[in-house]
Amino acid sequence: MTELPDLVTGALAAGTLSALALGAGLMRSRRQRALQRAEIAELRDRLVGVQSALEAEVEHLAVQRIPAVARQLTHPRVAVPGPAQPQFIGSPLGIALENVLSTVRSELTAQRTRVDAAAQAGMRGATREIQAALYRLQDALRALQQRYDDPELTQTLFMLDHENEQSLRRAQVTAVVCGAWVGLAREDSHLVEAVTGGQARLAGYHRVRVHNHLEAGTALVSHAVEPVAIIVAELLDNALRHSAPDTEVVVNLEHVHHGVCVTVDDAGVGMTPDEREHARRTVAGTDPVLLTDLGDPPRMGFAAIGRLTRQFDLGVDVSSPSPYGGVRAVLRIDSHLLSRIDPERQPPAAGAPRSTRPAPAPTRTPAPSPAHSYGSERDERAAADVPGHQALPDAGGLPRRRRRTAVATANARNAPAAQNPAQPERRPEQAAAALGALQSGTAAARAASDGAGTAVTEESAGPRPAVRDLDQKNHGNDYEGGAAR
Repeated sequence: MTELPDLVTGALAAGTLSALALGAGLMRSRRQRALQRAEIAELRDRLVGVQSALEAEVEHLAVQRIPAVARQLTHPRVAVPGPAQPQFIGSPLGIALENVLSTVRSELTAQRTRVDAAAQAGMRGATREIQAALYRLQDALRALQQRYDDPELTQTLFMLDHENEQSLRRAQVTAVVCGAWVGLAREDSHLVEAVTGGQARLAGYHRVRVHNHLEAGTALVSHAVEPVAIIVAELLDNALRHSAPDTEVVVNLEHVHHGVCVTVDDAGVGMTPDEREHARRTVAGTDPVLLTDLGDPPRMGFAAIGRLTRQFDLGVDVSSPSPYGGVRAVLRIDSHLLSRIDPERQPPAAGAPRSTRPAPAPTRTPAPSPAHSYGSERDERAAADVPGHQALPDAGGLPRRRRRTAVATANARNAPAAQNPAQPERRPEQAAAALGALQSGTAAARAASDGAGTAVTEESAGPRPAVRDLDQKNHGNDYEGGAAR
């Protein structure tokens, strides 16, 4: 009887312990659930904060950073802002956003290049037609200049030809910037003619002073004549535009170790360091040329120089200041683009400045001394063949001079004409230069006799013979689009 209460008591004790354990477990689970709810609430708040920050960052990317990247393509000094939230810097999200900017930049560059290439193709086609029309007008004007010899009409035709030359230069520069070919000359030309030819394409050519210190006969190979003339014209145009109208632009042609340098010095306003750096990169031709980078209105001079320097292996430097306060531009022409022309057989144009270098002294070859063998029959026959000095032996064996006869006198008169070689035929360039000088002299004499002045205007007395000579050498060249000069 005593065993049953012990069993009940043990069971009650075990149940009590189980209840206590179960209650402790329930209490522990409640605390854990409370902690989990708190963590979930905290994570939810953090997620909401991250989502808000990400939305703000994406909005900052779309509103601020991507437009800045687009503007930076045309204005390199525009700064692209960084992430709006500092915690994204260096994080996977920040790296992903930077990749988005890089992709946008690459795509914008590709699209911009594609659009610019289409614009250049359109401009190239338009300038091709303009160039062809200007070449035809140039040929018509020169045909009129050769047909009529009236001084006033000739002066007017020269002025019209000069205006047409300026328009042709602008069209040609535009075509070069858009990737067109400048054309090939048919023969080598004097370097000084290419320089004066570029000078004569400008409105203010009378302000340019060219000093030729080259050796006589220094010339350019055929395919470098027109590029050098275009580059010199653009450098001179830049110097004339940025200097006062009462100042001069000085051009010096000098020999250097690796070739020839054409130095252009102006007394203008100069350039700031930023402008000088931009001009240096542009004329080097290393960066691609885009029409949208040339400003409004587009400034194509340095861009055309950059394309020509890259195509024809020339060198242009505009980073040095001029001793006159402006800009010094140096065109370097290496030796492989130079050639030699005999200045006696093919002299430069009449309007081209002559070289300041003295001509080398001609080497004299000593005449071979005749071998005398007195008393021989050969000497006697040779003496008898000389007109006016025929000698006959007299009775004493001594020679006796005979008086000149009519035949001997006629032979003596005709001897110089027979000894002189035939004169070489005059080249078309020389004839054009002589015609230009004759027309200028005639106009000057008539103007002086009428009291209108002491000389004709600079349009007819300027360096036009030089450019006419250069253009006549390029006449008939095959330019792109079928335009022929």
